[in-house]
Amino acid sequence: MVAFLIGWEIFAVIALAAGMATEVVPSNVDWLRLGVLAVCATAQIQLTRRQEERRRNRLSAVHIDLSGIWIFPAALVLPLYLTLALLAIVRLQRWFNSRRAPHKFLFTTLTWGLSALAAQRLFRWLSQDDLAHLDHANQLRLFLVLMLVGVSYAGVQIIGIGALLALGGTSNPTLRNVLGSKSDNLLDLSTIGLGTVGAILLVNLLPAITILVLISVVGNRLAEINQLQSEARTDAKTGVFNVRGWTEAAQRSMARASKGEHGLAVLMIDLDHFKWINDTFGHPAGDDVLRMVAQQLDEVTRPGDVIGRFGGEEFVVLLPDIEDGAAQTTAERIRVAVADLHIPTTDKRGGPTTVTGRTTSIGVAVYPAHGSTIDTLLQAADAAVYEAKEGGRNQVRVATDQQARGAATDGHGTH
Repeated sequence: MVAFLIGWEIFAVIALAAGMATEVVPSNVDWLRLGVLAVCATAQIQLTRRQEERRRNRLSAVHIDLSGIWIFPAALVLPLYLTLALLAIVRLQRWFNSRRAPHKFLFTTLTWGLSALAAQRLFRWLSQDDLAHLDHANQLRLFLVLMLVGVSYAGVQIIGIGALLALGGTSNPTLRNVLGSKSDNLLDLSTIGLGTVGAILLVNLLPAITILVLISVVGNRLAEINQLQSEARTDAKTGVFNVRGWTEAAQRSMARASKGEHGLAVLMIDLDHFKWINDTFGHPAGDDVLRMVAQQLDEVTRPGDVIGRFGGEEFVVLLPDIEDGAAQTTAERIRVAVADLHIPTTDKRGGPTTVTGRTTSIGVAVYPAHGSTIDTLLQAADAAVYEAKEGGRNQVRVATDQQARGAATDGHGTH
């Protein structure tokens, strides 16, 4: 990780120095545009600094900074000297507001500069003076060019920051933590989209760019609200749904299943002898096991399947559009996949160790044979888990008719 960080920074410095060596002298209009962008960026940063810091503190990996709304149009319109000057203005304000680790601050700043350089050179090569001469003949071509340049701008940042995180910049280098969630990437695309609008306004209607300040402030607030909503439905330790999030998603799937002809199944997954892991290796090792099991569940199930953690060592998976036999096959695949895991972790003294040979007891309940509601299916699957444990653990059991009737009776009695 350290080698990559230093090598990337050296490459960025050389590339930016070479880029500035071939730049033209800024004009008075360029300086005016820089001033407008700097004022707008400063207003956005200061108006949203508390929200931005709250969003950053809740994240362990990828953080989408909305300052790209100003850096991206600068890269398209201004000489590199002025683009880097704006970047310095933005990043120094971020530094004074957050006081992040200097090496992270420098790495991110140089990565932003490198992405701005790549976007600038690609745009100049493809577009020439199209931004200042908008007409019906070139608008489609310009739109496609701007989209391509936006991809290059985001791509450089994904390569640099994503690689650093994958090499050890995060304690849990999952695909989600390295590349960001769906919401993170949509927010990043929105930032580039607003930056594209900003570039057009910067050239053709300069005063109107101030409207983007209001949009960015609202966007930051919406991003924080979305983050809070996601946290309320997500298990912090594993990244999968918590009870609330899983139940909400499961209820929606159940409503669709009850209206159609497709089946639905619930898998209750209990890690065997989990307490032994905590007692033998320590609780941090237990947390690592839970995270790896959650990641494995995500890998061996379908994109539409819903994974949740029900506290302790219990996971639950909802399988929409599936039949009895396929549900049992999926459960068996999960059992084998977990048993094959080799989980790197630490022992009680902090030394490296590997946890292997962990087994699971899995209960399967299928709609409508074993229940007509999510609650009754959960109860039937839970009863099947107990049967699997009593039968020797490390096995899959499908709920019986008796368990299904018991779940239905319990569910009816709670109403």
